Amino acid sequence: MDFSNFFPMWDRLSQAHKDIIQSSAVKKTVKKGTVLHGGFNDCSGLFLVASGMLRAYILSEEGKEVTLYRLFEMDICLFSASCMIQSIQFEIMIEAEKDSEVLVIPADVYKSLTEASAPLANYTNQIMASRFSEVMWLIEQLMWKSFDKRLAQFLVEETLVEDTDVLRLTHEKIANHLGTAREVVSRMLKYFEGEGLVMVSRGSVKITDLSRLRQLYED
Repeated sequence: MDFSNFFPMWDRLSQAHKDIIQSSAVKKTVKKGTVLHGGFNDCSGLFLVASGMLRAYILSEEGKEVTLYRLFEMDICLFSASCMIQSIQFEIMIEAEKDSEVLVIPADVYKSLTEASAPLANYTNQIMASRFSEVMWLIEQLMWKSFDKRLAQFLVEETLVEDTDVLRLTHEKIANHLGTAREVVSRMLKYFEGEGLVMVSRGSVKITDLSRLRQLYED
């Protein structure tokens, strides 16, 4: 495994630090739907996504999910090692959105490395800042953007992620991503279908007018 794909400052690390990362990383293969990290009290370690896709989300007391962000191939998941970030006081769940392969670096090992290596510490701070920026963007969307625009944007982004205009998604799954009720999703998809934007069938949504969907959330 070429760790420089995960760490762009790899050449600036000492050989000793490179050896620690390479020797401590454990490969883990997970099936779609597997929960890899179960919240604040679960310090699973740093996840390096070798293949597949993970989803970070929060879960309300009522059981409602809201997707915070996704992790793609060569992404790093810091919040799965939340015990090394003392300022994190909220529950983040991590699940596999697709069959995935991850490399897991124990949290204590990575914490020691960031304390000893300025390049690694700086890069870790960059990742953290980027993730918090994504969460703040999400909060802004939830507060100020109407649901039809949020759903349209989600569907357009899904076509790019999956590289297909037929999305294998249930209404419940879409609701979990967007932090709303399944009934709300069903009503809006029915409206979209009436407008000729999508075709809805059991367990899937076919995008029939991508440009108008994009225009809907960009306007």
